[in-house]
Amino acid sequence: MVGIIMGSKSDLNIMQQAADVLSELKVPYEITIVSAHRTPERMFDYAKNAVEKGLKVIIAGAGGAAHLPGMVASITPLPVIGVPVKSSNSIDGWDSVLSILQMPGGVPVATVALDGAKNAGILAAQIIGSSDANVQKRIVDYKEGLKEKVMESVKSLKK
Repeated sequence: MVGIIMGSKSDLNIMQQAADVLSELKVPYEITIVSAHRTPERMFDYAKNAVEKGLKVIIAGAGGAAHLPGMVASITPLPVIGVPVKSSNSIDGWDSVLSILQMPGGVPVATVALDGAKNAGILAAQIIGSSDANVQKRIVDYKEGLKEKVMESVKSLKK
């Protein structure tokens, strides 16, 4: 249901967070490497065929110039969530953040925080949950669990 793509294997430690939360929420996903710069044909094919493969949302993580989310969004009709990744060739991650944020009108990319793949996974599940009651219920339960963790912390401070 969710496609998780990244520009290189070095992004996997961040992008795995999206996969982990989707697994926790029982939302099916696939994960692969699709480089906008080194494999543009692969990127084009992935984006063009995403709907036919049954994907509903694409999470695209990239560092440096971070063109992958925007280029994929320019090809597919699916919602794309961009994850800016702080990489070794990055300017403290700002180049990635701004590359994904500054999309032209007509080509939106939802953008999460630098290295925010976990939130990208949650957002993808929420998008799917807007039309799938089972996924929506799991999101509600997940958020209730977050609330419970905070309240446990409150109790532990009072002791």
